[in-house]
Amino acid sequence: MACVIDESVVVSDDGQPSAKQETATIQTAEVSTAGVVPDTTEVKNQPSEKAVVPSAIPAPAPEDTSHIKVSPLAQKLMDDHHLTVEDVLRGLRRIRKEDVEMVINMQSETTGAKEDKSAVDTSAYRREERRPLTQLRKKLSQRLVAAKNQTAMLTTFNEIDMSQVISLRNTYQKAFSEKHGIKLGFMSFFSMAAAIALKKFPQVNSQLAGDEWIFFDYVDLGIAVQTDKGLMVPVIRNVEKMGLAEIEKEIARLAAKARNNRLSISEMEGGTFTITNGGVFGSLFSTPILNPPQAAILGMHNIVERPVAVNGRVEIRPMMYVALSYDHRIIDGRDSVSFLVKIKELIENPMLMLLDGDNAASRLLDI
Repeated sequence: MACVIDESVVVSDDGQPSAKQETATIQTAEVSTAGVVPDTTEVKNQPSEKAVVPSAIPAPAPEDTSHIKVSPLAQKLMDDHHLTVEDVLRGLRRIRKEDVEMVINMQSETTGAKEDKSAVDTSAYRREERRPLTQLRKKLSQRLVAAKNQTAMLTTFNEIDMSQVISLRNTYQKAFSEKHGIKLGFMSFFSMAAAIALKKFPQVNSQLAGDEWIFFDYVDLGIAVQTDKGLMVPVIRNVEKMGLAEIEKEIARLAAKARNNRLSISEMEGGTFTITNGGVFGSLFSTPILNPPQAAILGMHNIVERPVAVNGRVEIRPMMYVALSYDHRIIDGRDSVSFLVKIKELIENPMLMLLDGDNAASRLLDI
């Protein structure tokens, strides 16, 4: 038996085989010795196993590879093997995880470079201003550096329960203001307590001048006042002889002159001890710097309610941290700590400032 396959293939306009295969005719002939050819049988759409022509795939449009960067070594290797960029890309039939990660990393680096460039560009809109130091700032800077470099400064700390002072102040504030025309603050209590404690511990109220150690039997108290031009420390003379009302009035007078830049040199000279209150700005804890030639400075801080142990129980009390910075060359640790403990004792029990029976509060407040 002989088999003849007749395939009819449709050719498209571009000369490529059509995707659709036409009718295939299979002729089967049985050849006899007489050479008779039998009838032809036509079978449609019965593809032969080996005779099927696969559907043609349209050629993809040529890819623009002008944006692809080729290293010199890669270009030489392609030239040696007569390859083009398209040939290499066509050979990459599978995208691996590493390939995707590499592209992501490249994009991240490019984005980061753009952001860095943008950050540099925005620097053109930043500006700085240089101002000459004022004479006051120069003098203050010199004194602060001298205090750190020319003294053996040390700081000791304690905490004070402000409950009694706050209660006393709230109870008598109205009567005090009506009589004296000024409000009762905490600074006057600390000023009076400091004057009493300085009398008890004269080393804290002393100064070192060369080879001489100077002691004072009076208390000229410096009160640190913050102004627009810087820190000023006017001095209240003979605080040990004043009551709370006198101290409050003098503080108000000197503070107003300081803020209006009307303080005289004599009003800022000759202090023997200084108090600074960072609590008015919210300071909780600090180490105040000495005000030379003084040997000590007391730092007040913010009043904060917190739990404390009182007679074996936990109670919420208004507490203040206090700090005493001192020149260790002439003030021993025992005297500095004892001085601060005395301040604590007087503030926590303000009636001790006047041991005068039942009318102690009235005499203390002069009402």
